[in-house]
Amino acid sequence: MTNFSRRSFLGLAAGLMAAPASSAFALESSDDPYALPALNLKNTPPEFRRTVVNYKTKQYPGTIIIDTSARHLFIVLEGGKAIRYGIAVGRDGFRWGGMADVGRKVMWPKWTPPKEMVERKPELAKWKTGMPGGPENPLGARALYLFRDGRDTLYRIHGTNEPASIGKAASSGCIRMFNQDVVELYRRTPVGSRVLVYSEGL
Repeated sequence: MTNFSRRSFLGLAAGLMAAPASSAFALESSDDPYALPALNLKNTPPEFRRTVVNYKTKQYPGTIIIDTSARHLFIVLEGGKAIRYGIAVGRDGFRWGGMADVGRKVMWPKWTPPKEMVERKPELAKWKTGMPGGPENPLGARALYLFRDGRDTLYRIHGTNEPASIGKAASSGCIRMFNQDVVELYRRTPVGSRVLVYSEGL
């Protein structure tokens, strides 16, 4: 993945300032095969709750910008605004940074644990051919598959069945979101959308 500097990223994010949260976010889809699991934000810090913020950037509306250090994902809107979402990021040794594109989108995706994960957790071997999508699936309600130069990077932006992990370094490199948030992002993000990932130290 092609990395870019902290200075470049801060240039994108200059002028960030919180704005009132929007009440216009839709939470469920009428064609969704599963009801979204209930989400209790009582113990979620405000900075990890979905909100609209002022956001100065030269990137086009629709661009996704991820700041792994702050545990935030932004989708750029018109008029100097963005929607900010709280996320979970990769643990130490699993973080990455660079540029990618959304190459594929899937509702309630199938999950296949990587070989290395099965070696660490042999109990996952039963899913070596894939775990069907659904509320118990680690990928949650939606997944955006990240590609570079037409090739799957194996990184995803996806929902989670562990909402308490949002705001933490908890994944194997993928970007986790609340299921309600990833549904919203999925609707706003067409295939081909640009994704910029900034990760401290990369």
